[in-house]
Amino acid sequence: MQVRLVRATDAAAVDELLHQLGYPQDDTAATATRIQTWRDDPANAAYVADADGDLLGLIAVRVNPFFERPGSWGRIVALVVSDQVRGQGVGRRLVAVAESFAASHGCVRMEVTSSDRRRDAHEFYRRGGYANQAGRSSRFLRDLDDTGRHEDPLAQRQGRA
Repeated sequence: MQVRLVRATDAAAVDELLHQLGYPQDDTAATATRIQTWRDDPANAAYVADADGDLLGLIAVRVNPFFERPGSWGRIVALVVSDQVRGQGVGRRLVAVAESFAASHGCVRMEVTSSDRRRDAHEFYRRGGYANQAGRSSRFLRDLDDTGRHEDPLAQRQGRA
């Protein structure tokens, strides 16, 4: 098994992995476009565990600069290991590559979020040295309306909108 950067040609296999993670995909071409977008941004990386053309897992990581201090932090955006090989070290290898990418881009911390229902994933992260922040921080989400025009409020106040 080798860990390598994901390619747009991996889109169908990536769709299957994302489906196993609970995110069914219905447009392989759109997945290929998203993969290419990730490849084009130097702050992002997405890797697959490839066993002779059979993709066993996927991880996507992003480098984010701190605003309040120097340096950056890495965020695991997605991690999935095929249900056929879970518990065989594939996830550990993928996380190690993601952490190496982040460290090579100046990151001093890693972050990952995981749904409350994914107890096995929580234990995986704990074993990997990740501290559970539940109870010390909260996550708030809001979907943005994509049907209307989004204007820059600062530009509006300055009469530039």
